[in-house]
Amino acid sequence: MSEFGALSLVPPLLAIVLAIVTRRPMLSLFLGVWSGAVIYTEGLGLAQTFDWIVGAIIADEGFHVQILLFTILLGSGVALIWRLGGATAVRNWATARLETQRTVGLTTWVLGLLMFFDDYANTAIVGSTMREISDQFRISREKLSYIVDSTAAPVATIGLSSWVAFQLSLIAAGYDDLGVEEEAPTAFETFVWSIPYNTYSLLAIAMVGIVVYTRRDYGEMLDAEHRAWTTGKVSREDAQPLQEVEKDLGEPIDDRPMLRTFFAPVVVLIAVTLAGALWTGYDGWTAEQAEEGAPTAVGTAAGEDGWLQVLVDIVGAGDFAGALVWGSFAMVATAIAIGVAYDLFDLGDGVDTVIDGFRLMVTAVTILVLAWAISDVASALETGDYVAGAVGDAIPIAVFPIVILLVAAFIAFTMGSSWATMGIVTPLAIELAYSLTGTFDLMPVVVGAVFSGAIFGDHTSPISDTSVLSSTFTGADLIDHVRTQIYYAATVMVVVIVCYLLYGYLDVSPVIFLPLGVVLLYGLVRGLSEFDGARKGLDPIASRTSAERADGDSSDE
Repeated sequence: MSEFGALSLVPPLLAIVLAIVTRRPMLSLFLGVWSGAVIYTEGLGLAQTFDWIVGAIIADEGFHVQILLFTILLGSGVALIWRLGGATAVRNWATARLETQRTVGLTTWVLGLLMFFDDYANTAIVGSTMREISDQFRISREKLSYIVDSTAAPVATIGLSSWVAFQLSLIAAGYDDLGVEEEAPTAFETFVWSIPYNTYSLLAIAMVGIVVYTRRDYGEMLDAEHRAWTTGKVSREDAQPLQEVEKDLGEPIDDRPMLRTFFAPVVVLIAVTLAGALWTGYDGWTAEQAEEGAPTAVGTAAGEDGWLQVLVDIVGAGDFAGALVWGSFAMVATAIAIGVAYDLFDLGDGVDTVIDGFRLMVTAVTILVLAWAISDVASALETGDYVAGAVGDAIPIAVFPIVILLVAAFIAFTMGSSWATMGIVTPLAIELAYSLTGTFDLMPVVVGAVFSGAIFGDHTSPISDTSVLSSTFTGADLIDHVRTQIYYAATVMVVVIVCYLLYGYLDVSPVIFLPLGVVLLYGLVRGLSEFDGARKGLDPIASRTSAERADGDSSDE
């Protein structure tokens, strides 16, 4: 339990409320950090405030520095692609082939599913790729940002990624902390069996598909889509996008728009990132195997542990942050080489564009640093421990997964970090589950509940790093993104709770409750969109034509 008690909740909640009310995330985050310093030091706390901000940059053995380098280099890559006419070429190509809002949305969704290896790279690549195309079809920036954000983290938490490696380490540490004689299942087995119970992630992905396919919206997203469709304004009138390529970089070179100026740098980014992660992972894995006296040959180790386990171990040992830096640098170098080789600009112009790209990311980088700082504040005040301790252990087994889900969601919402939330809640959940049941049977369920709650909290928090990056690379206003996405995230969360209740009280298997959850989501999307549309006097499908309305048709024009 935190020694600061309920005061530990003040800084993150203050930052969140101010950000939503004032729509000024940087000021709100700074005031949140400062209020935490006042509580922590029992004084003005200005020195502590800046210590936390500096510490947030250099924390985690340079991980945050690597992410900042990746972000600004990726901004330069985006600037170069724009300058070379790559975005124009993709827009021209897509306009000839993607004929409707639905096909554009589905393409964005599928791209997000394919970029499962890292959520940061996912938001950057998919957001930058589809922004110009979605603008062409009058899809609001809020909608694009929702599609990107609500696909990136959920798919990373169930695919072969750095997320999975982190989750495996937490499960293993939780089992070690139990210190029981009974043989525990392996962390890998627990993770695999937890995937169906990571219900929020699975249903969030399904929700994106449903919203995109039906074209139905509700809440503030319905207003945003009607604004974009009727006026062509893909952002709110006084919105403050975190990245404005067109305004900051001017007109692109459009005399020879070529698809290779877009795809070559992106492919290099992906290839170098994956190769770097696997290379560092293999080095780390062999070093660890050697220390343990285990086989260091992949084939021999795979024969003992299984190929999938060895692959997960190698991925887990990989330096994904470093690989992202290498990949983004290679992306920049490739784009400059193309510009010089095709005589689109000289080396000096290329370097100038790189610097312009740095400037593109200043706002996003500032918010990222402050978001990390507010997370450090929550750690120093032990906000997560306070919330978790307040729950207690006198919990009925039937609702225990729901309690874990809600605790993880609240902690992630207030800390703005799903990883920090997983680190706090996973060991506690494992310990409580064992104390309640005396067995390991409930472990996959509570582990899935932790991951589900952490992702939900991330999706609804304006101080989340993934929310910041999704808004950045789709060119959306951060607070507009959070305010529109929260309706859909909350809808999914309600269905997740229903699924957990079915499991807890009726012992319903995920084989049944997951398809039922998808059906329920579809019904809720239709019902809520009709209700909200009628309440506002708006068509629940913003882009539906008058002929479609007359026919009662919801298909694309």
